[in-house]
Amino acid sequence: MMKKSILITVALLLVFTLAACSAPQAVEETAQTADAVTSEPAVTESPSAEKVQLTIAAAASLTDVTAEIAEAYKAAAPDVELTFTYASSGNLQTQIEEGAPVDIFMSAAQKQMNALEDEKLLADGTRSDLLENKVVLIVPADSALDITGFEDLATDKVSTVALGDPASVPAGQYAEEVLTSLQILDKVKEKANYGSDVRQVLTWVESGNVDCGVVYATDAATSDTVKVICEAPEGSVKAIVYPVAVLEQSANKEAAMQFIDFMKTDEIAAIFEKYGFKIA
Repeated sequence: MMKKSILITVALLLVFTLAACSAPQAVEETAQTADAVTSEPAVTESPSAEKVQLTIAAAASLTDVTAEIAEAYKAAAPDVELTFTYASSGNLQTQIEEGAPVDIFMSAAQKQMNALEDEKLLADGTRSDLLENKVVLIVPADSALDITGFEDLATDKVSTVALGDPASVPAGQYAEEVLTSLQILDKVKEKANYGSDVRQVLTWVESGNVDCGVVYATDAATSDTVKVICEAPEGSVKAIVYPVAVLEQSANKEAAMQFIDFMKTDEIAAIFEKYGFKIA
């Protein structure tokens, strides 16, 4: 009996001894594992910058030049996405008045911008004059008609003439101003086809559907299938100025003003001038 007790005691001693020897190693391994976990650098992904979207309502005569400016702005402000909508300034004015989600308005005349300002639809302090243009008389490039000036529109030399609809198209309003100054408006109205914007007038002349048309000098410069006969006579039309402004409804007024400021830089002025515009 005593021999059996001795054997049990010896066995227990061996168990405690083995446990005591292995404990430090287990603690050390646990500590090393913890060190390995805590020494691993934390990886945090920085969120990408949120895209700002700007919608710009621009007169149809700005179609080509603003496409190039938009490309230039991608490099200057990659987090800003520009969306342009083009139409006559009068139609764009109406869309804005009806609540179209527009951030910036670029008009081809002061009249439409004045109306929006009177209705308190422009953000305070954001309106400015950006560009100047001219109106010209054009014919198809292969025209054989002996047209030398605006006065010829009232003669038998011309059967059909394309004009912008003066109800909504600034180019049409400027054309009527020239024709009124020359006292031939009523005669020309009898031959007039009215376009929904200045680009439609240009297209009609390019295709030869009309004998001639009145467009901006910048529109004529975009086409190699029309020929410029002359500019409007000196003093027959007021200065053609393109104003720009941020809309009061815009949720991105700061970004909108930054784009307007960008359009006033020397780099962009050179692009406007390349397309025939003059900086206001």
